[in-house]
Amino acid sequence: MRMVLRNVLLVLGLLASAGHVLAQAPDTPQAKPQNPPMVQTTYEITAVPNRPTFASTAEMVQLGVFEVEYGFEAAKNHQNINGLLKWGAVKNLELWFLNNPIERDAGTAGLGDSGAGFKFKLFPQKDSRPTVAVLYVATIPTARPALGVGAMAHLVQILVSKDFGKHHFDVNEGVDFVGRQQLGGFDRTYFSALSYFHPLGGKWGYTGEIAGFSRLNASTPATMTLLNAATYNISSRLVLDGGAYFATYGQLPRVTFFAGVTYSIADLYHPHASRHSAKN
Repeated sequence: MRMVLRNVLLVLGLLASAGHVLAQAPDTPQAKPQNPPMVQTTYEITAVPNRPTFASTAEMVQLGVFEVEYGFEAAKNHQNINGLLKWGAVKNLELWFLNNPIERDAGTAGLGDSGAGFKFKLFPQKDSRPTVAVLYVATIPTARPALGVGAMAHLVQILVSKDFGKHHFDVNEGVDFVGRQQLGGFDRTYFSALSYFHPLGGKWGYTGEIAGFSRLNASTPATMTLLNAATYNISSRLVLDGGAYFATYGQLPRVTFFAGVTYSIADLYHPHASRHSAKN
């Protein structure tokens, strides 16, 4: 009987000691669920407008994205519809096709000139370094001589873009070799532009620019324009613009009004992601 009582007391003592140890031990971490929730990421297409300025941005459309820009101009003795199609074919390379389906100058109307080319990004913006790209466009003389250049032309530009907080700047410097219609060879004109963009309240933005071409030949003197415009982002991939540019020098209408749209249609490499982005 004494042995049984001693054994019972020994067991109770061991249980009490174990309970004290467990009370002093830290909480046991919970096990991770075997099937954790999937992290969902949203692929969003964002438009990269060159409109409404004469300057082109050094930034690129996203890889695989097909984007269009169309607008119209209206001034005394001058109206047109102008378009630009862009495609991010491969990394850092954007293919361009330009066309003016309607051109009207001094009472003469018809198809305008067309063009094809590319933009290649040399390196992206990082810290104090801007984005730098090269642009090449070949003008195809699809217009009658009274409405277009009447010969092949080749445009080469260096594009520089930089953000300072919410302030965005684009600087373009380039040269345009314009073919002579009868004499052969090329005339040469230099192009310079500085454009500025800043977002306003809500989806609105403001852009301004000073741009100009040097003298091309005896019949085409130098020009300089000042531009002011507003932009409105209906969505990340659809941007509207409207404004006017003013001729401060050269044989241009004093005031030209314009409006247009930039729309990222689809990612041709990921069509399902494009449709998902459009729904958002």
